[in-house]
Amino acid sequence: MKRLLFFLIFPLLLIRCTSVHIHEPKPFGALPSERQLRWHETEFYGLIHYTPTTFEGKEWGYGDADPAVFNPTKFDAGQIVGAARQAGMKGIILVAKHHDGFCLWPSATTDYNISRSPWKNGQGDMVMEFRKACDSLGMKFGVYVSPWDRNNPYYGSPEYVKIYREQLREIYSGYGTLFMSWHDGANGGDGFYGGAKEHRQIDRSIYYGWDSLWAMTRRMQPNACIFSDAGPDVRWIGNENGLAGETCWATYSPQGNLYSERPVPGDTRYLEGVEGHRDGKYWMPGECDVPFRPGWFYHAEQDSLVKTVEMLKTIYLSSVGHGQSLDLGLSPDKNGLLHQNDVAVLQNFGRWLQETFSINLAKQAEMNVSNVRQAQPAFGLQNLTDDDLSTYWATDDGVCQAELRLQWKQPVTFRYIRLREYIPLGQRIDSVAFDIYENNDWRPVAQATSIGAQRIIQLPELVSTTQFRIRILPSAAEPCLSEIGIYAGD
Repeated sequence: MKRLLFFLIFPLLLIRCTSVHIHEPKPFGALPSERQLRWHETEFYGLIHYTPTTFEGKEWGYGDADPAVFNPTKFDAGQIVGAARQAGMKGIILVAKHHDGFCLWPSATTDYNISRSPWKNGQGDMVMEFRKACDSLGMKFGVYVSPWDRNNPYYGSPEYVKIYREQLREIYSGYGTLFMSWHDGANGGDGFYGGAKEHRQIDRSIYYGWDSLWAMTRRMQPNACIFSDAGPDVRWIGNENGLAGETCWATYSPQGNLYSERPVPGDTRYLEGVEGHRDGKYWMPGECDVPFRPGWFYHAEQDSLVKTVEMLKTIYLSSVGHGQSLDLGLSPDKNGLLHQNDVAVLQNFGRWLQETFSINLAKQAEMNVSNVRQAQPAFGLQNLTDDDLSTYWATDDGVCQAELRLQWKQPVTFRYIRLREYIPLGQRIDSVAFDIYENNDWRPVAQATSIGAQRIIQLPELVSTTQFRIRILPSAAEPCLSEIGIYAGD
């Protein structure tokens, strides 16, 4: 009899145990790759311009500067990278070759390289110096090798394309793992070109053979995100002010502009990159680049014109705070150092970042929510404050709006709110609204769109309350949030 009861009851228990199958929400829209997820975690990095152009006092070198002018006798990559790290940056992109064609490494492809300069008696390798400095300080390292070369006599011919690719091979094979391979849209014009001193134009849609070049990058540097105004991993935000759109999607469908229907670097409808596209075909988040000084290269007369901490705050909140990245241009001086004015601002900005976002008041609150997916702890509220981007809170299938409440025993004062979506499943939330409880009623204090990798909301002023409400408004898919942060700020 007992044996019979076992066989009758066991299947029922098995059904009960297996009926609650935990499954995550279905992915929505375009999704990030692993390399893009790592790039999102970088958030803030620097772009270093340093060539003979620095010593000429120009912004764009013509390609005819004598390598003998390049002799930074006090050069210290550690000082430059260290200042970037103090600012809160997590990586550096070195302009290993700008449009002037001068290579900061002893390239075998051209005589116009650092071995022809007096720096270290022609035995130096500045790319390697920056690589080692980044390694020693725990910083990521990337490079920009300009496709346009105003020095090379072969520019405009098929021979130059071979030279350019060989330069990339030298960099890709000789300087360790890169987190970015960076490209801009400059495509020919006036130049020295080996003494020809003429204007050269190329067909930007086909000349460089971008598809096969990207394939080479994937083979040699599979972890590097490729940046250009056409992507394919990271897009240009469409301005050099460091500002993303108030609404800014990580998804994007780049389109050609004047020269081709097909998007290529230097020929896209780049102004659309400011906001991206809600239903974009690709996960292609934006990089917001901006020089720290008025220009990308050092000029002594601009020593008093370095961006202030307040300026950097605005830029940071409008770039990183809008789910994109911030790429701040750094300009070493003729000695090979960052000027003391630059260093001071970087240090103070890093201090502001640390002080502002070090204490998450949400961890001190009791939280409640209108819905938890399958009522399972795997998708519970504890995931919102565990400092782990691989965990998240989510709602049931079909529940595309929700309300979260935070309550403190004593009033808390804050100004900054940070939300992070669980982006491996896509960018799902369209908009959110925030309210504080005062005088026995809810008062709206802010609203935001396009959360993505993160959204930082700066309230107009400090607020104090014991209750705070986040309303996820009707969205395209079930919300999946990895983090809620509430910060006192300034």
